[in-house]
Amino acid sequence: MSAPSANAVPQPTSFAFNEANLARVKQIIAKYPRGRQASAVLPLLDLAQRQHDNWLPRAAMDYVAGLLDMAPIRVYEVATFYSMFNLQPVGKWFFQVCTTSPCWLRGSDDVVKTCESKLGIHMGESTADGLFSLREVECLGCCVNAPVIQVNDDVYEDLDAQSTAKLIDACRAGNPPPVGSLSGRKHSGPASGLTSLTQVPAAGDD
Repeated sequence: MSAPSANAVPQPTSFAFNEANLARVKQIIAKYPRGRQASAVLPLLDLAQRQHDNWLPRAAMDYVAGLLDMAPIRVYEVATFYSMFNLQPVGKWFFQVCTTSPCWLRGSDDVVKTCESKLGIHMGESTADGLFSLREVECLGCCVNAPVIQVNDDVYEDLDAQSTAKLIDACRAGNPPPVGSLSGRKHSGPASGLTSLTQVPAAGDD
């Protein structure tokens, strides 16, 4: 296996953790037994990605390999396996749209069409202004509130075409809505509202 090419994206020649993140690195590595520091590869790659505008250049992977005394190829294997790692730049607002069966059954096709139409891009692309990137992903683990989109680290639920368009407008304005359901549903309760336990029990009731 060769080093990940990241679709020939221009790569920085060097990478190093800043002082604050290097202190966190030491804390993370200390959690693992001596000789098992390679177990820290996932959190260190995540930290490197966050420091480097939400994508992982090869220099960062090589740097992490050196810190953990790992062969670079082992770090490349991890970075290319997990979809949480971006090997090329992504937009300020990174939209990951779930299209797995529960989301599809509840209308993820409309969500995808709205994203592509409103942003003027297709899945796997970014807008020319660098504000948005769009990616299709597998299950995000919020099936009861499908369809859902993960925007950066946050998940928005109970979407349809209209609420998806509003979400894009809000992000473009730099004012994303509170995370969670955009339909008014409370947590993962019934979409139609409570059907049981609708009253607070009186004091002393069993």
